[in-house]
Amino acid sequence: MRISARNQLPGRVSGVRRGEAIANVELDVGGQRLVASITVEAVDQLGIAEGSEVFAVIKASDVMVGVEH
Repeated sequence: MRISARNQLPGRVSGVRRGEAIANVELDVGGQRLVASITVEAVDQLGIAEGSEVFAVIKASDVMVGVEH
């Protein structure tokens, strides 16, 4: 499958925390921790589990920046 999003980061699943409808999928992307919130149904359909090789595809209309005070 090819997609238009350019921000595709290969990573490995380091943990999955399932809720009622949403799961937080923790990824190790080049030594950085990234968390994606996706549906439990998507986790099951894609067979995502700890150790899975995946791609984080980032497509956002907004980016927020914060600073320390």
